[in-house]
Amino acid sequence: MSAAAAKRPWWIPPFLGRLPPLEDRHIKLLGVVSLALLFEGYDLSIITSALKHIAEGVGMEEDKMGGLLGLVRIGGLPALAVVPVADRIGRRPVFLATVVGFSVGTFLTAFAQTPAHFVAAQMFTRTFLLAGVAIGMVLIAEEFPAEHRGWGIGMTAALAAFGHGLGALGFAFIDLLPFGWRSLYAMGILPVLLLPMFRRNLPETSRFIANQLATGKASTADTGHRWRDALQPVIDLATAFPGRTALVSLTALLVATGEVSVFQFTSYIVQKLHGWSPGQYSFMVIAGGMIGIIGNIVAGKQGDKHGRRIVGAVFFLLYPAAAWLFYRGPGGAALPIAYIFIVFCGTAGSVILRAISTELFPTSFRSTASGWTVSVQTLGWALGLWLLGMGSDNAEQIASAAAWISLTVAVGGLVLLRLPETRGRELEDISRLD
Repeated sequence: MSAAAAKRPWWIPPFLGRLPPLEDRHIKLLGVVSLALLFEGYDLSIITSALKHIAEGVGMEEDKMGGLLGLVRIGGLPALAVVPVADRIGRRPVFLATVVGFSVGTFLTAFAQTPAHFVAAQMFTRTFLLAGVAIGMVLIAEEFPAEHRGWGIGMTAALAAFGHGLGALGFAFIDLLPFGWRSLYAMGILPVLLLPMFRRNLPETSRFIANQLATGKASTADTGHRWRDALQPVIDLATAFPGRTALVSLTALLVATGEVSVFQFTSYIVQKLHGWSPGQYSFMVIAGGMIGIIGNIVAGKQGDKHGRRIVGAVFFLLYPAAAWLFYRGPGGAALPIAYIFIVFCGTAGSVILRAISTELFPTSFRSTASGWTVSVQTLGWALGLWLLGMGSDNAEQIASAAAWISLTVAVGGLVLLRLPETRGRELEDISRLD
């Protein structure tokens, strides 16, 4: 079937805009990857929306929440050992393994009895969630045509973001569900049940297969790989592309530090300082999020048209203004308005960062580069929550600290401008850019 003949599937809502001319195989891949990554948003939504209930359920003290949530984010670091394996044995098998890992981890979180149990289960889950995101973006980047690659990554992120809405919808009924927040985590076993469908519909990327044939490597090329050598692919990456690796890392660290500080406590603050009910917060997340996630599509399209760097920098520079309106503004109607802009700017900037950090490196390094970026973001998320917890003993202090820390996102946007431009270029050409 020709590229122009692909039809709009039912699972892409009309409000996300028109589809570019793509082949049916591109749309099918988009659906499979987005469905799997939807559960990353679902897991994050629960820990954000139900934080107050989780803290009460496992005995998590208010002044220790920042540090404990920082440990949860640190759980993503082992993804650095998981993702590079996809450069050896293929994107498909590793991606499927991550689906099993994060599904089981989310399910086990439902049985946490203490803060330590909760943190351990979520750390395990984060490893596979972040590895899945990193490899999922590689799958899209390697298969979509150059002129629509940004759109593909943006649409994947937008569809995956519906997981946040699902989590928020469940949270609205948290007082009615048997076992409360634990029921929301127990539903995380669903991806394991869908594994046969993922296996049937997820192909290996043509670029990985071509690279294996060109280099004479078999699909079992990692038989000599040992976990203690997990950092070697990253060392090779930094040696081959020192400038790009450093700039991408700095951007990811700065952006992650500010974004997590803003997003993690949105539910907690509106309930503690503004007296909102779970239903009110859920309505804001679902209604506001449906507008905000359009930022994924806008950034993807505009990045394809005007360039990744300038589009990403603009949204990262606007992000702190939205954060200050939410945390230090007048409250009331300003809260949902600010939330929409937080989601819009955050998702738009993240799409650009995911795209450019994947596109800048050749096939033999692409999964490693994506995994390294996710690992640096993990450090940024942990750093942001640690900074937020320093001297923040109550909700008012948390709100003030979150607003100030958000400024690091703007600095990350300025660093992004130093990276090479990637729009409209084939991946093989980008890897040769100075």
